Amino acid sequence: MSKKATAIVGYIGIIGFLIAYLAGDKEGAKFDLNQGLVLSIAAIFSAILSRVPYVGFIFYIVNLVVFVFAIVGIINAAQDKETPLPLIGGIQLLK
Repeated sequence: MSKKATAIVGYIGIIGFLIAYLAGDKEGAKFDLNQGLVLSIAAIFSAILSRVPYVGFIFYIVNLVVFVFAIVGIINAAQDKETPLPLIGGIQLLK
């Protein structure tokens, strides 16, 4: 996959991240792969916590925010911009 395709697919959940990481241009899209991984972890975490009674509603809102961040990331990747996402852009998981 090209750098742009790898970057876009990396934002589409954990399966999209794995496909992009294993079959794509890892070095060219490292920034977007890192942000996609952080978003995927945040989505899994908030999906689990949204099942907790009384506080679950807050994590439904967090799920919505993660979805919006994924759309913003896909738009930035399609335009070849390396703009960090709000709140999570500074987290570095991939070296």
